[in-house]
Amino acid sequence: MIISADTTHIILLALLIVMLLIQAWYWLGFYRRAAFAKPGAGAPQAILPPLSVVICARNEAENLAKFLPDVLRQDYPSFEVVVVNDCSEDGTDDVLGSMMKQYPHLKVSMIQKDPGFTHTKKLAMLIGIKAAGNDLLVFTDADCRPASPQWLRRVAETAASDKTDMVLGYGAYMTGKGLLNSYIRYETMFIAMQYFGMAMAGKPYMGVGRNLAYRRSFFFEKGGFGPHNHIMSGDDDLFVNRNSTPDNCGLMMSHDSFTISVPSENIAGWIKQKRRHLTAASYYRKEDKLRLLLEPLSRVSWYGLTIAMLVMLASWPVVLFLATARFVMKAVILRKAASTFNERHLWFISLFFDILAPFLTAFLYLTTRRKGKGRETWK
Repeated sequence: MIISADTTHIILLALLIVMLLIQAWYWLGFYRRAAFAKPGAGAPQAILPPLSVVICARNEAENLAKFLPDVLRQDYPSFEVVVVNDCSEDGTDDVLGSMMKQYPHLKVSMIQKDPGFTHTKKLAMLIGIKAAGNDLLVFTDADCRPASPQWLRRVAETAASDKTDMVLGYGAYMTGKGLLNSYIRYETMFIAMQYFGMAMAGKPYMGVGRNLAYRRSFFFEKGGFGPHNHIMSGDDDLFVNRNSTPDNCGLMMSHDSFTISVPSENIAGWIKQKRRHLTAASYYRKEDKLRLLLEPLSRVSWYGLTIAMLVMLASWPVVLFLATARFVMKAVILRKAASTFNERHLWFISLFFDILAPFLTAFLYLTTRRKGKGRETWK
């Protein structure tokens, strides 16, 4: 059976419209929610509950010296900071010992190195959680600093609802020079658009350990890290993925609730970090994996069909109109998201990264699966 050129053009155009509709569903149904979200936190609380900040550190002496004071000096009436020194060999002991003399609310737990025993970050997390003296736990990393002294207040205000067992925040990366830094910050913003937008639509699926909170009682009630305990990564997003519901997640989106981290300075470091995250994503709930897979597939298909039809000069006025409509939709939402997530200089280059991202992620995902899952140490 021979299919005519006109029939081929109609089929391709129909597929292109389907891909556009799928893209519109994501951009207007999910990403727009996060981009246009009002940044306000919960209502100010007359009584702020005591809370514990948990930080796991392995060979992070330099970062702890730089950023831990910003955590310890938070404008909050009653809190402790628990740092788990996980087998460090770089002078972390000295840094923490000196800070403990200055800050009485700093507590340190240690894991001694054992050549015959390796463990994931989840063991350090568990030790920190057990050492914490308060029910409300806030998590960040040793290479992070809060964006403002009000960070913990925003966490407590968001967690004030009786139904809020988890608080999801935004963990930005520091602005630096070069294309890699811009891409890391773009990808972080885009992922935030996804998990905030889907949570707002009643489909929460992940959070980031650089800015995350949950109740200690909730952690043990849900069996801790449970079936994912053996996996190197996922101490943050897999716990949220397994236990989140439309009713138990609070969202922090005000600029003073953000944390800011040190990004990878070279491609090898970024690839290693990205592969850890992709390994964890393969353990998401099936519906979440399908939802996250469909969007980049439709994006790649959209670009492929658009190029094919323009080369064939098939219905090119219609194709250009549809491409312009998608471009405007994407540009408006990305520009607003860049403002919401305090990344105003990113929105223009994000239009280019939108094309690159699905291809790069697919390559890293396929090579990660070939390498195997969870065989590295956490740091």
